Amino acid sequence: MKPYQKIPIKECGESLAAIPQATFSLTSPHPYEKLGAPYEGKSPYYLRQSVLDALIQAQDYLNQTYPQWQIQIFDAYRPVAVQQFMVDYTFNQLLHSEGLQDRELSEAQKQQLWQQVYQIWAIPSDNPDTPPPHSTGAAVDITLVDATGKVVDMGGEIDELSARSQPNYHATNNNQTAQEYHNRRQLLNQIMTQAGFIRHPGEWWHFSLGDQMWAWLYNQKQPVDNNQAIARYGKIV
Repeated sequence: MKPYQKIPIKECGESLAAIPQATFSLTSPHPYEKLGAPYEGKSPYYLRQSVLDALIQAQDYLNQTYPQWQIQIFDAYRPVAVQQFMVDYTFNQLLHSEGLQDRELSEAQKQQLWQQVYQIWAIPSDNPDTPPPHSTGAAVDITLVDATGKVVDMGGEIDELSARSQPNYHATNNNQTAQEYHNRRQLLNQIMTQAGFIRHPGEWWHFSLGDQMWAWLYNQKQPVDNNQAIARYGKIV
């Protein structure tokens, strides 16, 4: 169990809403659908209504400085079955990249690989008390698109299993290009934070609002005697 999964959930019952294509850049075709992830007719481009409203605010904040830029939605709502598919896919890709065979590994070796997978992937839990963040409709993976429609280079790929996924990976590198990467990540974080989101501490692209991770991160910033936040979004049934 990860620390944020201990946060209690009081489901508010808010519905999912479609992310408007006119406002945002949507990754098409969706990267997980291309791999064969089992969406079973459900669209990944949905969020809880209040989360979507906040995301639209973040887009407005972006356009105050960069009028022609857009937030690009890499992923949003993710059924638990898709979470399971992507966890298994990532594990198999890790095996392939290291030239390993599952049947030849010891249990300790397997656990070491799984720890790498779970650095960026939430456990695909069906337990209503511990849903994966994306399965609540309150988490979104994003990047930026510039005025020409080109995806902005953030100095690392979304879902990358490496240290480059850490939000501040480039912060202490004095190289000009590295500083540009850091500034772009800071811009992304700034517009999302202004809109009420909180960034995943280990992923520059992942932001949430109202789920367990959001509440857990929010509470880290509050005095212990203040009212502690709880999650208002649980697993979408």
